[in-house]
Amino acid sequence: MTTVVFYKSGDVFYGFEEQGHTGYAESGDDILCSALSAMTMLIINAIEISYKSTVDYTIDEETTNIRLICKSALPKFEADDNKQFAISGLIQAYFYQLMDLVEDYYEYLDVKEIQREI
Repeated sequence: MTTVVFYKSGDVFYGFEEQGHTGYAESGDDILCSALSAMTMLIINAIEISYKSTVDYTIDEETTNIRLICKSALPKFEADDNKQFAISGLIQAYFYQLMDLVEDYYEYLDVKEIQREI
């Protein structure tokens, strides 16, 4: 099972951590794991390239642990309101996308959100 924990400060999503293999299928054939990886890379690329912001992330393929923190989603680290909302909105959209996936893949995916201050 893959567990994804989203980090929030107040109502602002600013990061997440993914742990574990979904176990939906064998490695290389696991469409759920592939979807999570693709969506995670989309977020990293959008933040770095489209929004020209720094995103701190680690990807450990051996332990299947991914951690992403983007301080630019938070007002105390980013003065541009539009950039804050765009980055937080992207991470929030990922949260809701995964919540939709949980409905069909609840045996393989768990999604949570927690309050965590930086």
